[in-house]
Amino acid sequence: MLHAHALFSAPARPRALPERPTEETASLPGAVASDVLDLVGDSPVLRLRGLPTSAGTVVAKLEGLNPGGSMKDRTAAAMLRSALRSGELAPGGHVVESTSGNFGVGLAQAAAVLGLQLTCVVDPRCPRTSIQAMRAMGATVELVTEPDPVTGDLLAARLNAVQRLLDADPGAYWPNQYANPENPAAHAAGTMAELDDLFGGQLRAVYVATSTTGTLRGCADLIAARGRRTQVIAVDALGSVLFGGTRATRLLPGYGAGVVPKLAEGAAPDGVVRVADCDAVAWCRHIARTDGLLMGASGGAVVAAAAQAQRDDDGPVAVILADRGAAYLDTVYDDDWVHEHLGAIPHVAGELVAQS
Repeated sequence: MLHAHALFSAPARPRALPERPTEETASLPGAVASDVLDLVGDSPVLRLRGLPTSAGTVVAKLEGLNPGGSMKDRTAAAMLRSALRSGELAPGGHVVESTSGNFGVGLAQAAAVLGLQLTCVVDPRCPRTSIQAMRAMGATVELVTEPDPVTGDLLAARLNAVQRLLDADPGAYWPNQYANPENPAAHAAGTMAELDDLFGGQLRAVYVATSTTGTLRGCADLIAARGRRTQVIAVDALGSVLFGGTRATRLLPGYGAGVVPKLAEGAAPDGVVRVADCDAVAWCRHIARTDGLLMGASGGAVVAAAAQAQRDDDGPVAVILADRGAAYLDTVYDDDWVHEHLGAIPHVAGELVAQS
């Protein structure tokens, strides 16, 4: 069996996607989507009110308003469509992937539309509601409960389980979100291009939660291609091994990693901010009360990073909120869970009041 680090080899670069057929919807108005995947992207942008004035103007790209509830809808649809087009994945074929939650939901959504079988490998940090969503859309979910004996990491254990499933079904397809070039490409052509178009290249910085580093790489690629001045700031978890970090226990899914993925090799963000679990939780709960916005754990981390930065008026700053907070209602937003795992309910410094 391969060790986890060996599972991050880059797959063959996918081919270009075909034009989508339109015969079935030819008689419908143009605004009617042919399937749910056509609704992925073009997520709205909101100015955040609950940050200190010293942070300047901070806007949030609400990726949680994608139909599957996260920005992983973009990468899931792109990877599966590309694999079908290239022949790496046969029609009606079996897809196997490791996920902390959102990517599995995005894959289940895409697999249902495209008529594919799906097995998702998760660990106990995966939100219960995400597992329920995967199963509701027809996916099989395999839970890995013990960490990898070599690294002591749950991600490594998930990847070992993926390899076992691939060995048992040689015809199965592994999208490999950790190395697949469709991951950053989806965010370059979609997430970051939408932000850059909206602000005409005038964003001072964009704060991106990191795990596979696909979003980070995609944002950086688009900014470089257009020659923008926008800085890309990686927001990582304390306890993550990305960018030279030290492995430690992490409570929250969605950002940070216990194994350095292939996509992270050569990534060079303009800055790295490491956020503790308690700070991510504090900002999630604070923004819920000041802005009426329930965001996921990684959203709390990127807002925490943007809030602590001191800046002048040299352009707005964007944070990418990867998902909605519904999957975290029994953890991040639950007083009993927070007391049990953090000892006390954390608050942001100074008990900030929403800005007008």
